[in-house]
Amino acid sequence: MSDEQSEIKRYGITRRWSDAVVFGSVAYFVEVPDDPQLSAEDQFYQVLSQVDLRLELVGSDRTRLLQVMIYLPDPSDLLLFNRIWDDWVPEGHAPSRACVHTSLAAPGYRVELVITAAVA
Repeated sequence: MSDEQSEIKRYGITRRWSDAVVFGSVAYFVEVPDDPQLSAEDQFYQVLSQVDLRLELVGSDRTRLLQVMIYLPDPSDLLLFNRIWDDWVPEGHAPSRACVHTSLAAPGYRVELVITAAVA
């Protein structure tokens, strides 16, 4: 690997985390809705919009998603999330994905996504 290929790029660095990390041609990031006061449906739309922005930031897009881990604290939200997800993911470009029912770090959040995507 050349030095450029092995360089780790970090975006939005804080003491505790980076908004996104790119290594080689792969980006890694986590998204939670910006506004946990919204309804579950609005949070789902918001978090997917945030994913679009983050993908653009790292030089990727929805067609280059590799894997998505979905965390939902309320399993009854899965049908709604899947309906919104199916409209959002481009046909023929679905990533590997898993959905886990678990509590999240702060009350009010209805979804958290862990994203791995290829970078152009």
